[in-house]
Amino acid sequence: MNEKLQELQDRIVEKLRRVYDPEIPVNIYDLGMIYDVDTDEDNNVAVEMTFTSPACPAADFILMDVQMKLESIPGIGSVKIHLTFDPPWDRSMMSEEALLELGML
Repeated sequence: MNEKLQELQDRIVEKLRRVYDPEIPVNIYDLGMIYDVDTDEDNNVAVEMTFTSPACPAADFILMDVQMKLESIPGIGSVKIHLTFDPPWDRSMMSEEALLELGML
């Protein structure tokens, strides 16, 4: 991965770590809700993500927050978010930091 692309990926992850599910005091990245992030040569971003539950009451808020935070990165082209529930989210997707924060480790 070239240096500019790595820098962009790092900024994307930094922004995703600032998005929280209002019901859980851990960011969506460390919760394991982000399945994939792709960028192309025009700095367009495609995010594949999920929620901890298909019936997440904060779904619209979280999606809007992801969109706005990623669009705020200088030089970003378009941002497309694909929501999936395959595979379904489970706690094994959480980072060690998230498990510690929630007292599950």
